[in-house]
Amino acid sequence: MARLEQAITNIVDVYLEYADDEGKKRQLNKDELKKLLQEEIQSPDLKEKIKADDIEEVMRTLDKNHDENINFREFCRCVSDLAKCYYHKKKGKGGKKEQGK
Repeated sequence: MARLEQAITNIVDVYLEYADDEGKKRQLNKDELKKLLQEEIQSPDLKEKIKADDIEEVMRTLDKNHDENINFREFCRCVSDLAKCYYHKKKGKGGKKEQGK
């Protein structure tokens, strides 16, 4: 499988694995989201961007329709924000790749 295709299937699979854990099917409740972030985000830089320990703030940020659940669209925004964070870290300020990396 191509890398981008694998990344997309992984995002969907991770979401469904945690979203079907408890509560509303195919939506993440607060506990499911916290568990997902704690178990699936290991990079200190990404953990700094979205803190599972402050789940109330994370829910306020992601839950755009205020139903106290994170649907797949809201989850994709989170993944996109994390991808942008990683991109900027990798490219450095100003979009230029850092020397020696």
